[in-house]
Amino acid sequence: MSLGLIGIIASLGLLMYLAYRGINVLILAPILALLATLMAGGPLLATYTQVFMPALGKYAITYFPLFLLGAIFGKVMDVSGSAKAIADFIVDKVGAQRAILAITLACGILTYGGVSLFVVAFAVFPIAAALFKESGIPKRLIPATIALGSFTFTMTALPGTPAIQNAIPSPYFSTNAFAAPGLGIIAGLIMFGGGVAWLQYRSNKLVAAGEVYEPPVMKGGGFLGLGGGGKRTDERTAERGDDGAVLVENGAPAVEASEADEQLMDRPSVPLALAFFPIVVVIALNYALVNWIFPSMDFAYLEQDAYGNVGIDDVADIWGIIVALVASIVIAVGTNWTRIGDVKGAVNEGTMGSLLPIVNTASEVGYGAVISSLAAFTTIKDAVLGVSGNPLISLALSVNVLAGITGSASGGMSIALEALGDQFKTMAVEQGISLELVHRVTAISSGGFDALPHNGAVITLLAICGLSHRQSYKDIAVVAIAVPVLALVTIIVLGSLFGSF
Repeated sequence: MSLGLIGIIASLGLLMYLAYRGINVLILAPILALLATLMAGGPLLATYTQVFMPALGKYAITYFPLFLLGAIFGKVMDVSGSAKAIADFIVDKVGAQRAILAITLACGILTYGGVSLFVVAFAVFPIAAALFKESGIPKRLIPATIALGSFTFTMTALPGTPAIQNAIPSPYFSTNAFAAPGLGIIAGLIMFGGGVAWLQYRSNKLVAAGEVYEPPVMKGGGFLGLGGGGKRTDERTAERGDDGAVLVENGAPAVEASEADEQLMDRPSVPLALAFFPIVVVIALNYALVNWIFPSMDFAYLEQDAYGNVGIDDVADIWGIIVALVASIVIAVGTNWTRIGDVKGAVNEGTMGSLLPIVNTASEVGYGAVISSLAAFTTIKDAVLGVSGNPLISLALSVNVLAGITGSASGGMSIALEALGDQFKTMAVEQGISLELVHRVTAISSGGFDALPHNGAVITLLAICGLSHRQSYKDIAVVAIAVPVLALVTIIVLGSLFGSF
């Protein structure tokens, strides 16, 4: 094994370990990218300024509007009370006794409607905490339940989802967000059904073993009644007062249970139709734009060098999501003006809330770009391509590997498509494989190994819930990695046998 390949493996291992220990990927990504470069004998400064930063910048330039608008829309839905109204409606219809199913559906509807997964986690956690406590379901299953509804089927599988993971493949394959709808729905049902079944099984098992919502804290950080007999949950001693104060993990401010409850109760009451309307607009308008409106318009000017010499197919999907989100923000603000109160404050808070997620993700893209520029990466690429002559299998493997390396679904997918997208497209066309199928396989593949412990969304979610990796990551891994990979395999088999539908 060459020193360069050892450097890539060591860099990835340290990235996962140190992120797990709470060091922000914003600083880890460039340092560890340069470590791999150093071990490969490459120039450090040139790699940082000429490879890492341009890749970071290109990603941010392309996808910043989606992060920005998604965060603003999510904040408006939150402070207006619309997110709470939708969650309460789902809970009321499903029943508090089915807390896992209710929270999964609430998160799914919100994220499918364009609300940022970070906003969903903050908005839904207090409701989940109250439901799980009332039902006697162990608290450590809350992160996996929110992850199931936010990070899986609505992120990569369901047709038309405005998630960035569903937009990235479009310019590479001349497709749109509604590619292979039937296969996407099947994959979504597998993720949803498999995830809920696992969490219900875990809940029954833990409750039968005597675990309650929040086990009492033992000295040294161990918890009683964890089924495994008082395992350590964190190196730090966990202190919880009578007010239900929660841990702060990875240096991130945790949401106190009492504070979260107060924030939730402060949300105004919103008529259900008004709460759902902006979400319906996101999906319906996006569909109309990419399928009817844009194709009927003349965009010949896009072929000019000033506009990148592209076609409408290269930008329609991103344009559709941008327009749909802008329209939904205007509708949400207009119909809830008095409920929001401080509209300027809500927009500003949403704007600032978009910065850290996109910079973190773009930094991970920069890391991946450096790794893919190293000579040793050719060994990895050749191994991936040599696994199978079927481009669907090679594509699924490469996107999963790179999403795992970067800890980012969108980041790993972007790197894989930038390095191999043209090659996969050519292979698919030569073998008569539908590019819509390729799009859907690419999107679903990004939502597999991305959820390794160093994933920023996983770290943030655990901090919001006041829990550690040791307490909750096992269940997150099952619903956000194992089950989506099963859905991916199913879609590849079905697509290979029956084509795209």
